[in-house]
Amino acid sequence: MFAKLAAHLICASALVAGVAAIPLAYAPTARGTSLSQRSSHSFDNWGGFSSLNGFDNFYGADDFCGSSFSQTVVEQQSEVVCHTERIEIIQQRLVILQEMAKRIITEQICEVETQTIVFEQFHASLGSFSSDLSRSSSHHVGFDSSIASHFGDIVSSDGSLSTNDFGFSGHDLGSNTIVPSGSNWDSSTSPVSVGNAFSSAQAAASSS
Repeated sequence: MFAKLAAHLICASALVAGVAAIPLAYAPTARGTSLSQRSSHSFDNWGGFSSLNGFDNFYGADDFCGSSFSQTVVEQQSEVVCHTERIEIIQQRLVILQEMAKRIITEQICEVETQTIVFEQFHASLGSFSSDLSRSSSHHVGFDSSIASHFGDIVSSDGSLSTNDFGFSGHDLGSNTIVPSGSNWDSSTSPVSVGNAFSSAQAAASSS
């Protein structure tokens, strides 16, 4: 069942066939501050916690949430096209991802300080996708298919969380980017309508 759910989550907005990926474009990006402006915040062994050993190796000490990455867009043999599902279906799958993140953090980290730092990194990294959706970053609006393909490997066959190394780091993020087509983005009207949607969602969140 988990494997089936993984397939739906990875390809929920896609029509994908064929395994060959062809490099389409390379877009160096630097959302937020430039390399010269970014400051270094090392969390390796922060506070004396050995559980944070090697923390900086994933994204780098100068890129806490992995917001400054380059993308290589790849083209599938069959185009990836978004399609609309009932909103409840989308919400179900996203809350599964949310609860899995909580499970990973609480089951595989024991120090509450490390739990806090790792969660804030995850939260900031995911939150930066908002700038992509509004087309206010220099990133394409898509996902890394290679990294997403590991979703089904998070849980072992016995239901426990896996502990094997998948062999990538945050520096690999964006190397196999797929950009689904078919959205209703209109450069003349969408910046305003998306801004209104963002403001309304933020107001609802702040009043909850």
